[in-house]
Amino acid sequence: MARVTVEDCLEHVDNRFELVLQAAKRARKISLGAEPMVAMENDKPTVIALREIAKGLVKTEVVEDVMPLEDTAGEAIPAPTTEI
Repeated sequence: MARVTVEDCLEHVDNRFELVLQAAKRARKISLGAEPMVAMENDKPTVIALREIAKGLVKTEVVEDVMPLEDTAGEAIPAPTTEI
């Protein structure tokens, strides 16, 4: 397995902040069952997402709509809450 660097990914993404957003959204899609665009090689979804970005396979429109805004009954999904 080749090591993925931030510099490899930044050749295909405007900045580090966008890289984090794209990688997180793509990793979420992979963990929810989306088909990886690279060989899995027993990697975690985050590493797979970064490898896809480094190869230029992930575009902004690919990672949109990661989570549905409504459940299957058509009702809004409540926002998660955290207690401090």
